[in-house]
Amino acid sequence: MLKLTDDGAKITLRGQPAAGDNGLFWFGLALLIGAVAVAMAMSLLPERLAIGALALLIIGSFFFNRQRQHHKKAMSGVISSGILWVRKGELVHDNQGKREHIQLLKSDKITLDGEKLQIVDIDNQRKYYISGFDSVQESQATKAILQGQSINKRHVNIKMNSN
Repeated sequence: MLKLTDDGAKITLRGQPAAGDNGLFWFGLALLIGAVAVAMAMSLLPERLAIGALALLIIGSFFFNRQRQHHKKAMSGVISSGILWVRKGELVHDNQGKREHIQLLKSDKITLDGEKLQIVDIDNQRKYYISGFDSVQESQATKAILQGQSINKRHVNIKMNSN
């Protein structure tokens, strides 16, 4: 839902919050089981085999942490729910009380993909991917406000001030 404000708009996104990755959950569970197995191996097997099992657990933990960091980085910049306050060159995303202030650079490009909005940097690397708009018109209005263009609502022409 789009509501115009004095200096932009307030948009309620209807999308679902990003869910966690089940693959990471299962890999974490496997590491937990591996830790229990290593603990049993240390009490039942000879020293060399127990140390080898412990080394495998450490290597598994390293790869788990690396995957988790990669997943976290891939999910950053994805906005699909909550409330967006949009002004020229700036977004404020409020998701369940957690606010993120986003300043766009003049070199950032804003593109539309249907009801989805994508913001990329000068090197065409995705910075933000915003979905959950009620209509294509909301995503178009968001793009126009971010770029400081005028938008129309109920035949009233509203011109955004450029500072």
